[in-house]
Amino acid sequence: MGMTTHHLLVHFPGHVVESEPTGFARHLGVHRDMEQQVPKFLAEVLDIIAVDGLDELRYFLDETIADGAVRLFPVPWAAVRSTESGGGREQEVDAGHRPMEKARRKGVKTIARRPGSACVRPVDKLTEIMDAKRREIAPFARPVTDAELAAFAGRHPSPGFRQSLAAPGRLAVIAEVKRASPSVGQIREGVDAVAQARAYSAAGADCLSVLTETKYFKGELKDLIEVVRDQAGWKRPLPCIRKDFMVHPCQVLEAAQAGARCVLIIVRGLTDDEIRPIHRAAKLAGLDTLFEVHDEAELERALRHDPVMIGVNNRNLSTFQIDLSFAERVIPHMPKSVLKVAESGIKTAEDAARMRAAGADALLVGESLMRSGDPAALMKALQNA
Repeated sequence: MGMTTHHLLVHFPGHVVESEPTGFARHLGVHRDMEQQVPKFLAEVLDIIAVDGLDELRYFLDETIADGAVRLFPVPWAAVRSTESGGGREQEVDAGHRPMEKARRKGVKTIARRPGSACVRPVDKLTEIMDAKRREIAPFARPVTDAELAAFAGRHPSPGFRQSLAAPGRLAVIAEVKRASPSVGQIREGVDAVAQARAYSAAGADCLSVLTETKYFKGELKDLIEVVRDQAGWKRPLPCIRKDFMVHPCQVLEAAQAGARCVLIIVRGLTDDEIRPIHRAAKLAGLDTLFEVHDEAELERALRHDPVMIGVNNRNLSTFQIDLSFAERVIPHMPKSVLKVAESGIKTAEDAARMRAAGADALLVGESLMRSGDPAALMKALQNA
């Protein structure tokens, strides 16, 4: 956030929101000498809460300022190098989506909260993970050429990911290799990815999903490489999706190099300007793309990119609550040409039947299959629901 004498400026990727603070000055605590007040204020700060997008800011304004629970303070970038409460050591706070070049350091999208203020809704886990992923790849992210990507197109004679999910008369299942997740913690700690993928193949899975995110899901890119290599020796190799948080085309190149046949685009975690180069890179490399949405607004955004496959995540990534009605509500709005995938919270044949009745063509199932003592029986039950 930045502050002029008369305006509060909020900077987001692709957005600059300008508001006159007069109407809610008593809530914001904004004064003409704010530049001098900020360092003093930051010395008392307990939490720095990153705000992701306009919806998150609106939530704070609507839910916290309105009832006087907290006060929001604009924080100029120049003031964010400051001392912590009672400590005195310097700390730089960068709450942005991307590493911020010096030339762009005009402001940060940050909300600061004083000690003792009422508890407010934290940044959701998806925002945290996406920001962590951007920091993770920043040291080696580089432009990817069309030629590098196109070198992988047409390399695979076997059916692609989407094609393998075409299963007339029944539901297709994408079986996920998933050691852990932020919502439930450890699922099967240390499980061998290749052994799990083999079990899924033997159980009749249609495709595989391999987590390659390390910090939150305990996966590795090496898992995908080894699963693809092992699957190549099977009579019916299963195509794999690289399940990760894609923020840059270089990750698509990595997926192609590892042998993936599909990548994931999480619509909520990206701007349209970020989605376009990732989607284009996937098409150049001959990879399918699974667009993941959670509600009707995200579906509307996804459809701008002409997807051929869309998944509805039944998990609310703000609260981790699972509700199958999300898929039941969103899938019927998808065009007939789109292959429809229901994701998360599918544990029984009854759950699968609900998703099929809503119009799902396929299911993405991780935790239930990972925990099952008889994955073959569960797989058959899901497919034939």
